[in-house]
Amino acid sequence: MKLRPIPIVLTVVVSAAILFGGWFFYRQTTMQGPLQKIVQDYNGVNNAQFNINRNQINLKLDLKPETNLSGLVDQITTKGKSVVGSRTLKFDFVDHSSDKLNRYWDSAMFSVAEAMDNKKYTDIPAKLQDLAKDSGIKAQTEMDTKNVYISLSDGTSSKFIVLPRDPAKIGVWE
Repeated sequence: MKLRPIPIVLTVVVSAAILFGGWFFYRQTTMQGPLQKIVQDYNGVNNAQFNINRNQINLKLDLKPETNLSGLVDQITTKGKSVVGSRTLKFDFVDHSSDKLNRYWDSAMFSVAEAMDNKKYTDIPAKLQDLAKDSGIKAQTEMDTKNVYISLSDGTSSKFIVLPRDPAKIGVWE
Protein backbone atom coordinates (compact mmCIF):
# COMPACT_ATOMS: atom_id res chain seq x y z
CA MET A 1 0.00 0.00 0.00
CA LYS A 2 1.47 3.26 -1.13
CA LEU A 3 0.67 6.47 0.75
CA ARG A 4 -0.22 9.40 -1.41
CA PRO A 5 1.06 12.68 0.05
CA ILE A 6 -1.36 15.06 -1.68
CA PRO A 7 -4.56 13.57 -0.17
CA ILE A 8 -2.88 13.35 3.25
CA VAL A 9 -1.77 17.00 3.19
CA LEU A 10 -5.16 18.08 1.87
CA THR A 11 -6.94 16.15 4.64
CA VAL A 12 -4.71 17.72 7.32
CA VAL A 13 -5.25 21.25 5.96
CA VAL A 14 -9.04 20.85 5.71
CA SER A 15 -9.23 19.30 9.20
CA ALA A 16 -7.15 22.11 10.71
CA ALA A 17 -9.27 24.74 8.94
CA ILE A 18 -12.49 23.20 10.26
CA LEU A 19 -11.09 22.83 13.78
CA PHE A 20 -9.65 26.35 14.10
CA GLY A 21 -12.50 27.93 12.13
CA GLY A 22 -15.00 26.28 14.46
CA TRP A 23 -13.08 27.50 17.52
CA PHE A 24 -12.94 31.04 16.11
CA PHE A 25 -16.68 30.98 15.29
CA TYR A 26 -17.52 29.62 18.77
CA ARG A 27 -15.39 32.26 20.47
CA GLN A 28 -16.90 35.09 18.43
CA THR A 29 -20.54 34.04 18.82
CA THR A 30 -20.60 32.89 22.43
CA MET A 31 -17.89 34.92 24.15
CA GLN A 32 -16.58 38.06 22.49
CA GLY A 33 -19.68 39.00 20.51
CA PRO A 34 -22.09 39.21 23.46
CA LEU A 35 -19.53 40.93 25.67
CA GLN A 36 -18.73 43.42 22.91
CA LYS A 37 -22.43 44.23 22.52
CA ILE A 38 -22.90 44.74 26.27
CA VAL A 39 -19.97 47.15 26.47
CA GLN A 40 -20.64 49.04 23.23
CA ASP A 41 -24.29 49.59 24.22
CA TYR A 42 -23.24 51.24 27.50
CA ASN A 43 -23.48 55.04 27.50
CA GLY A 44 -20.01 56.63 27.43
CA VAL A 45 -18.01 53.87 25.73
CA ASN A 46 -16.20 54.97 22.56
CA ASN A 47 -14.42 51.71 21.87
CA ALA A 48 -13.66 48.42 23.59
CA GLN A 49 -11.24 45.60 22.85
CA PHE A 50 -11.15 42.25 24.62
CA ASN A 51 -8.68 39.50 25.20
CA ILE A 52 -10.39 36.55 26.87
CA ASN A 53 -8.16 33.99 28.55
CA ARG A 54 -8.98 31.01 30.72
CA ASN A 55 -8.72 32.95 34.02
CA GLN A 56 -8.89 36.60 33.01
CA ILE A 57 -10.59 39.05 30.68
CA ASN A 58 -8.43 41.98 29.61
CA LEU A 59 -10.48 44.99 28.57
CA LYS A 60 -8.97 47.96 26.79
CA LEU A 61 -11.55 50.71 27.08
CA ASP A 62 -11.81 54.10 25.44
CA LEU A 63 -14.27 56.02 27.60
CA LYS A 64 -15.78 59.48 27.42
CA PRO A 65 -15.37 61.84 30.39
CA GLU A 66 -18.14 61.46 32.98
CA THR A 67 -18.65 57.75 32.19
CA ASN A 68 -19.95 55.79 35.19
CA LEU A 69 -17.18 53.22 35.50
CA SER A 70 -18.70 51.14 38.30
CA GLY A 71 -21.99 51.01 36.37
CA LEU A 72 -20.13 49.67 33.35
CA VAL A 73 -18.39 47.00 35.43
CA ASP A 74 -21.73 46.06 37.01
CA GLN A 75 -23.30 45.79 33.56
CA ILE A 76 -20.46 43.55 32.34
CA THR A 77 -20.62 41.26 35.38
CA THR A 78 -24.43 40.94 35.47
CA LYS A 79 -25.40 40.82 31.79
CA GLY A 80 -22.20 39.04 30.77
CA LYS A 81 -22.22 36.56 33.64
CA SER A 82 -22.18 33.57 31.29
CA VAL A 83 -19.01 34.86 29.63
CA VAL A 84 -17.27 36.38 32.67
CA GLY A 85 -18.00 33.48 35.03
CA SER A 86 -15.14 33.17 37.49
CA ARG A 87 -12.69 35.13 35.33
CA THR A 88 -11.21 38.30 36.73
CA LEU A 89 -11.59 41.57 34.86
CA LYS A 90 -8.43 43.56 34.17
CA PHE A 91 -8.83 47.08 32.84
CA ASP A 92 -6.61 49.16 30.62
CA PHE A 93 -7.91 52.62 29.75
CA VAL A 94 -7.00 54.73 26.76
CA ASP A 95 -5.23 57.75 28.21
CA HIS A 96 -7.24 60.95 27.79
CA SER A 97 -5.75 62.68 30.81
CA SER A 98 -4.18 66.11 30.91
CA ASP A 99 -1.23 67.45 32.86
CA LYS A 100 -3.70 69.01 35.28
CA LEU A 101 -5.35 65.64 36.01
CA ASN A 102 -1.98 63.88 36.31
CA ARG A 103 -0.71 66.48 38.78
CA TYR A 104 -3.95 66.17 40.76
CA TRP A 105 -3.65 62.37 40.88
CA ASP A 106 0.00 62.60 41.90
CA SER A 107 -0.98 64.80 44.84
CA ALA A 108 -3.94 62.59 45.78
CA MET A 109 -2.13 59.27 45.49
CA PHE A 110 -0.68 59.27 49.01
CA SER A 111 -4.05 60.00 50.66
CA VAL A 112 -5.78 57.34 48.59
CA ALA A 113 -3.06 54.76 49.26
CA GLU A 114 -3.24 55.49 52.98
CA ALA A 115 -7.03 55.08 53.02
CA MET A 116 -6.78 51.86 51.00
CA ASP A 117 -4.07 50.46 53.27
CA ASN A 118 -6.08 51.25 56.41
CA LYS A 119 -9.29 49.99 54.77
CA LYS A 120 -10.99 53.33 55.40
CA TYR A 121 -12.63 53.49 52.00
CA THR A 122 -15.09 56.19 53.06
CA ASP A 123 -12.16 58.61 53.48
CA ILE A 124 -11.30 58.43 49.78
CA PRO A 125 -14.17 60.59 48.40
CA ALA A 126 -13.69 63.23 51.10
CA LYS A 127 -9.94 63.46 50.50
CA LEU A 128 -10.39 63.65 46.74
CA GLN A 129 -13.07 66.34 47.05
CA ASP A 130 -10.91 68.30 49.47
CA LEU A 131 -7.97 68.23 47.05
CA ALA A 132 -10.22 69.17 44.11
CA LYS A 133 -11.45 72.43 45.70
CA ASP A 134 -11.20 75.35 43.28
CA SER A 135 -9.35 73.24 40.69
CA GLY A 136 -12.26 72.54 38.35
CA ILE A 137 -11.67 68.81 38.65
CA LYS A 138 -14.60 66.53 39.30
CA ALA A 139 -13.68 63.40 41.25
CA GLN A 140 -16.17 60.53 41.38
CA THR A 141 -15.55 57.46 43.52
CA GLU A 142 -17.52 54.26 43.81
CA MET A 143 -16.85 50.88 45.28
CA ASP A 144 -18.01 47.29 44.95
CA THR A 145 -16.91 44.09 46.66
CA LYS A 146 -13.72 43.82 44.59
CA ASN A 147 -12.57 47.30 43.54
CA VAL A 148 -12.60 51.01 44.20
CA TYR A 149 -13.35 53.03 41.05
CA ILE A 150 -12.05 56.58 40.70
CA SER A 151 -13.04 58.80 37.79
CA LEU A 152 -11.39 62.18 37.38
CA SER A 153 -12.53 64.76 34.86
CA ASP A 154 -11.94 68.42 34.12
CA GLY A 155 -14.64 68.61 31.45
CA THR A 156 -12.56 67.74 28.39
CA SER A 157 -9.99 65.30 29.78
CA SER A 158 -10.54 62.24 31.93
CA LYS A 159 -8.61 59.70 33.96
CA PHE A 160 -9.99 56.38 35.19
CA ILE A 161 -8.41 54.34 37.97
CA VAL A 162 -9.45 50.91 39.26
CA LEU A 163 -7.92 49.94 42.60
CA PRO A 164 -8.36 46.39 43.89
CA ARG A 165 -9.55 46.18 47.48
CA ASP A 166 -7.12 43.32 48.08
CA PRO A 167 -4.17 45.01 49.83
CA ALA A 168 -1.66 42.67 48.23
CA LYS A 169 -2.72 43.83 44.76
CA ILE A 170 -3.04 47.57 45.36
CA GLY A 171 -2.52 49.38 42.10
CA VAL A 172 -2.25 53.03 43.13
CA TRP A 173 1.22 53.37 41.65
CA GLU A 174 0.45 51.66 38.34
